[in-house]
Amino acid sequence: MTKIFFLPNKKKCLNGFIIESKNNTNLLELAHNNNIKIENACKKSCVCTTCHCIIHKGYNSLNCLREFEEEILDKAWGLENKSRLSCQIKIKKKDLVIEIPIYNINYINEY
Repeated sequence: MTKIFFLPNKKKCLNGFIIESKNNTNLLELAHNNNIKIENACKKSCVCTTCHCIIHKGYNSLNCLREFEEEILDKAWGLENKSRLSCQIKIKKKDLVIEIPIYNINYINEY
C-alpha cells in the first residue's frame, strides 16, 4: 500500500492527513472518500483547475502529465513545477506528499 500525506491546510485539511491507497487509485476520489475537501468544479473532466495540487514527494512515480492537463494547469493559481490536477493523478507505488493550495480560480467554493 502507498501512503499519501496531505500537508496541513487551514481551509481544506486542517491538521494534515495520511491515507493508505492501492495502486491506480485516483487521487481526487481518494481524497473525497476520506473527507479531504479538494474542489472539482468540472467533475473530473480536466477543464478547470479547482483540484490543483502540488506534489512535494513522489512526483516522478505518478502517471505522465498529458498535454491537455498541462494546458489547463497553466491557468492554475500558484502553479509550481510539480503541480498536477488531482482528478488526473493515478497513484502508483511510491509514497506521496501533497499540498492542496489554499486558493484556486473558482470564486464559489463547493466546500
